[in-house]
Amino acid sequence: MRKQLISPIQEFIKDSRAVGVTLLVCTVVSLVLANSGFSEKYLSIIEREVHPVKGLLLPHTILHWINDGLMALFFFLVGMEIKRELLLGELSSVKKASLPIAAALGGMIVPALIFLYFNGQSPYHSGWGIPMATDIAFSLGVASLLGSRVPVSLKIFLMALAIIDDLGAIAVIAVFYGGVINWMYLLAGAVLVLVLYLFTKFGWQRWGVTLVGGILLWYCILNSGIHATIAGVLIAFLVPLGKLSHYEHSLHDFVNFIILPLFALANTAIVIPDNISEALMTHLSWGIITGLVVGKPLGISLFSWLTIRSGLSEPPTGTSWVQLVGIGALAGIGFTMSIFITMLAFADPSAQNISKISILLGAILSIILGLVLLAIPRKNQN
Repeated sequence: MRKQLISPIQEFIKDSRAVGVTLLVCTVVSLVLANSGFSEKYLSIIEREVHPVKGLLLPHTILHWINDGLMALFFFLVGMEIKRELLLGELSSVKKASLPIAAALGGMIVPALIFLYFNGQSPYHSGWGIPMATDIAFSLGVASLLGSRVPVSLKIFLMALAIIDDLGAIAVIAVFYGGVINWMYLLAGAVLVLVLYLFTKFGWQRWGVTLVGGILLWYCILNSGIHATIAGVLIAFLVPLGKLSHYEHSLHDFVNFIILPLFALANTAIVIPDNISEALMTHLSWGIITGLVVGKPLGISLFSWLTIRSGLSEPPTGTSWVQLVGIGALAGIGFTMSIFITMLAFADPSAQNISKISILLGAILSIILGLVLLAIPRKNQN
């Protein structure tokens, strides 16, 4: 019972270090296996064909089942976090929401523009969404390493910023990274959303209804041309407010310690080329690394400064501008969502690998920069 009395924000901040460490360990394991004598076997497992129900248009490999199927639950959890924050939390009023919204917009727009500066005229231009993303768990986990040196208000600001960032990434995925629209499946999905909304409105919503409705909606979205994981967000927005906390607590451990580690194991199986230095000297890698390491803190700091100077908002309590820039640097840890967008943006395995290596290097540089800035004592920041 006591666990249920802890606010979801406090629980997420408390557990984020463990989530970040778990993802880091899985990434290291995946990289080691992909570049060892077990490489061929490991990669064949990820790409193994799986057809549980013949005749249905379903994901066809273990990798696709993880990215298109299991990750829908991750998006369901993210969607519930977004809804709760919009209704009750740090995004529930204009005054509260203006700073993280502005910061998130800056943290999406500036990295995307930097990426396009390097790749706007190249075959890789479709990857502009990659450096826009922030990994909530990873970034909060790193911030937690410094304990009380990072005020709780700043961690909540980072979480709110990252949630809005996720909402932006979801919109980008839905609009720009889908396939050819199949209007029959899209219409069927819209009808399902309406039916589920009516069930919620009239109090007929039950766990079984959410499960069955969610699976049917996922199938329709999967075949509509919009990415299947968007179904998780749509279902999350239909969950009654009173049940959000229960669902979040129920799914938290499964999503963060089962689904996300599987995602990391499957999607960071990168065969590092002998000419890795050449791979990292491409326009693609420079666009991603510079977008994450420079674009994120620059965009977040600039848009935050403009919002505070205009009087629309105030800085997080007990924080300095150096700390705010440090948090902006940690937002450059794109990881989960950046890798996810990479898989949608590029079909070429070599482009995927260069992007993933760049994302990992960008995350390492962002962690170092963020920790250095946040570790500076406040008395030395004036």
